[in-house]
Amino acid sequence: MKQIKVDENNSKKRLDVFLVEHFENKYPRAKLTSAIEKEYFLINKKAQKASYKLKLNDLISWDEIILDEFLNPDLTLKPWEYKLDILFEDDDLIVLNKPKEMLCHPTKFERDYTLSNALLFHTKGKLSNLAGDDRLGIVHRLDKNTSGLMLAAKNNEAHENLSKQIKEKTAIRKYLAIALVEFNEKEGVIDKPLLHSLKDDVKMIVSENGLEAITNYKVLEEYKGASLVELNLKTGRTHQIRAHLASIGHPVFGDSLYGAKSFMRNEFYNLKTIEQLLQSYYLSFSHPKTNKKLEFQLEEKDFSKDFIKVLNFLRSKNNGFN
Repeated sequence: MKQIKVDENNSKKRLDVFLVEHFENKYPRAKLTSAIEKEYFLINKKAQKASYKLKLNDLISWDEIILDEFLNPDLTLKPWEYKLDILFEDDDLIVLNKPKEMLCHPTKFERDYTLSNALLFHTKGKLSNLAGDDRLGIVHRLDKNTSGLMLAAKNNEAHENLSKQIKEKTAIRKYLAIALVEFNEKEGVIDKPLLHSLKDDVKMIVSENGLEAITNYKVLEEYKGASLVELNLKTGRTHQIRAHLASIGHPVFGDSLYGAKSFMRNEFYNLKTIEQLLQSYYLSFSHPKTNKKLEFQLEEKDFSKDFIKVLNFLRSKNNGFN
């Protein structure tokens, strides 16, 4: 039986928020809330609600084996023959360009056609398993509709090293977004804590009870009704770019989850079926064995077709400038 006593730093926190932090965002808040509701977690030997406010010296306890079976169900990964767009590969890692509309790993809705399935086929099983047997090789995630540069690890040593670089921000990842509405401030920092919404467990909301989330942004090009924005993350929360841009009135083009439809101009009508336009386009890190710095940057021709289509449309209106 695992037990943790609540200290001063964690008193007054919601139980579900504390557990998200304790497990270092390995599990979504909705999953942990479900575990709380099933009474897998006890506070002073009693079941409590996810909204329970922790008190100093409260004793949180759970059965590690039973909880692990619930949080990490057995998902046998099947190889999927798919031609990956690989920019670099050696015995330790892979750098690839993930296409839009591809999930990084299996979910309850899709088990067989994800990046992890494709990596399993490509490497003939030579992948790290630190993220779990259903997330083989996955060092970090991109949303389904976010395309671009990603890292995959072929062994646990490389995975651990690369994860540390990402966590400590020595690995640099930059994104491009087509964000709606012109910006008044062409460069800035969005520093707003994020939390899973209680109404929609897929969505993130700004909340003082959330986890620290910091996004640096810089406007590269402007058009009527939209802007091309470069983003650099100081933290790596779920949907961070999407939630942060929406919170300042600039949702990502096509991102219906975060209210983009209400900002779409009439001239964008023929593009209304396009989902969020977010592109991972720059990646640099140190090789986990040689320590050599590796740097990758996608050219525009390698962006998703949707991103290129909308970018060309905006530029054709002759409203943009560098």
